[in-house]
Amino acid sequence: MIVGVPKEIKAGENRVAMVPAGVEQLVQQGHRVLVEKGAGVGSGFSDLAYRAAGATLVGDPDKLWAEAEMVVKVKEPIAVEYPRIKPEHVIFTYFHFAASEELTKTLLESGAVSIAYETVQLPTRELPLLTPMSEVAGRMAIQEGAKYLEKLFGGRGILLGGVPGVPSAEVAVLGGGVVGTHAAKMAAGLGARVVILDISLHRLRYLEDVMPANVSLVYSNRPNILEAVTRADLVVGAVLLPGAKAPHLVLREDLKQMKDGSVIVDVAVDQGGCVETARPTTHEDPTYVVDGVIHYCVANMPGAVPHTSTLALTNATFPYALKLADDGWEKACREDRPLALGVNMVGRKVTCRGVAEAFDLECTPIEEVLGIA
Repeated sequence: MIVGVPKEIKAGENRVAMVPAGVEQLVQQGHRVLVEKGAGVGSGFSDLAYRAAGATLVGDPDKLWAEAEMVVKVKEPIAVEYPRIKPEHVIFTYFHFAASEELTKTLLESGAVSIAYETVQLPTRELPLLTPMSEVAGRMAIQEGAKYLEKLFGGRGILLGGVPGVPSAEVAVLGGGVVGTHAAKMAAGLGARVVILDISLHRLRYLEDVMPANVSLVYSNRPNILEAVTRADLVVGAVLLPGAKAPHLVLREDLKQMKDGSVIVDVAVDQGGCVETARPTTHEDPTYVVDGVIHYCVANMPGAVPHTSTLALTNATFPYALKLADDGWEKACREDRPLALGVNMVGRKVTCRGVAEAFDLECTPIEEVLGIA
């Protein structure tokens, strides 16, 4: 198979979808790998390293897309890439379709096979290709939140962990999944007082056992959310419904009850955001203010630490990419149920229920497409 690895061109995105070690293994398996020149530079991988691994370096992205059978990316295609997509393509990347009707309709009309990292799901319900970036984003949420609480950046002028004799900051984490867990650990480690809200009592019991004493666990409902966010100096949105649009847990009207100079970091913005006033921002222009509350809503947070993020991501994605290249997407998905759940679109059919429901589209189960009972 001819595998294409284009350079990421979304604003502030420095990750790359495959490292030289992955290229080398694909080439050893008999595949041809096209890597756009400069694709790995932002993550610390030179063109020379890719060439040494056996890649064919391509200077023109149009040429790469035209020749590739499978395109492996980090982030969803953006407008300039839409004309490059062909019905014959298998595209393997983060899509987050439910957050963008334009992207959804464009990929649907293209007829390409769209396999989304974020909906590959194990029988345990773990999302193995989303987990590493959720870990990074959860930790970064506290790092960025702490920065924007500084007066220099418009915040309340609060040190997250406080000092002896001065109270530490209060942090509310909406969601106790991977993002929320890593955010809470980071905040608690810095000395903040943390509350995690989640709707799963099973998850709350687990977190009660593993979290330090300065982390409280609270069942997530409307009154408890409102109390937590109005007390908080920093709110982290960490809600995820696989493949679907995130629900709005913090409403516009709630901001008026929050502290001036408090900060919201909505990690769920990739899926539409769990804060009603959230809209995607970039690393170049990461924040905006609504009703005195600073919003940090960068849609590709791990792109700010690309070396760490690329290694963490490709450790998880490469085995699936290799399987797709070796067996073709249909055979690979028939034999690997978690990978099959990653297929969001095939030949102008939506196969992910969350995406279909987000835009009132018909959903064709992937089992029907693959002819699986």
